[in-house]
Amino acid sequence: MANLSGMTGFGRAEGAGGGWSWVVEARSVNGRGLEVRFRGPAGFDALERSTREAAQARFQRGQVSVSVSARRLESEAPVRVNQDLARRLLDAGEPWIAEGRVLRPTLDGLLSLRGVIEAESAEADPEALAEAGALLAGSVSEALDALQAARREEGRQLEGVLGRLLDEVEALVAQAGRLASEQVETIRSRFLRRLAELAGEGPDVAERAFLEAAALAVKADVREELDRLEGHLSSARGLLSEGGAAGRRLDFLTQEFMREANTLCSKAAVAGLTRTGLDLKAAIDQFREQVQNVE
Repeated sequence: MANLSGMTGFGRAEGAGGGWSWVVEARSVNGRGLEVRFRGPAGFDALERSTREAAQARFQRGQVSVSVSARRLESEAPVRVNQDLARRLLDAGEPWIAEGRVLRPTLDGLLSLRGVIEAESAEADPEALAEAGALLAGSVSEALDALQAARREEGRQLEGVLGRLLDEVEALVAQAGRLASEQVETIRSRFLRRLAELAGEGPDVAERAFLEAAALAVKADVREELDRLEGHLSSARGLLSEGGAAGRRLDFLTQEFMREANTLCSKAAVAGLTRTGLDLKAAIDQFREQVQNVE
């Protein structure tokens, strides 16, 4: 049996290679469809497309945000000496050296000056970028796997909550069925009283009595609504058992649940059935709220 999947969660992965180190964070929240957002460092243009494809392979709904922060390792970055700057600095200090006011600078002192040693930019080494990009894509997959596991854990918890709410709905439907049988007797008594009232009103009494009897009979019959509610319960349990991305189908099913509950309330002719119908609507509404978290 596949587990349900939620839509909120967080995943993180770290890595290093190719002269780079990085951190990948993936998180998601509820969404009607799947929306993937990516934010990454310059130079890794192909990473956004592969990230979107990896997310689409794992998820069907939710707003998924993937953030990648990467930095070049200083010990790995190639460097060069800015000879032009070094010469200008030496030329600028030459008069003071000639006057004996300062000593001629040593090489290590000169190299320690800002700007004399420069790290080459990452864009200058496309092969290193490609190597780091491939490794980084693996970390993105790792973070998305962790996010998927978190969403499935949320789904496991939701499955228990939804199951308990379906148990409550089922109990209320059964209670409504018992009260519906009492409703028939109540409506019969009302009809007999109404028939007695109509007895002295003229020759069309029989026709009027027939029409009112038909209306009351329709009012008393909620078996069709109860049968459909039982069918919806069976379908909902089947979707929970099936697991996976069942959120949209469950959401549609809650609309059908509520439609039947509303009709049941409108047909209620006894206070007990009305109260049960209202409790049923409240339980269905709680079920609907929880379904919004299911992928």
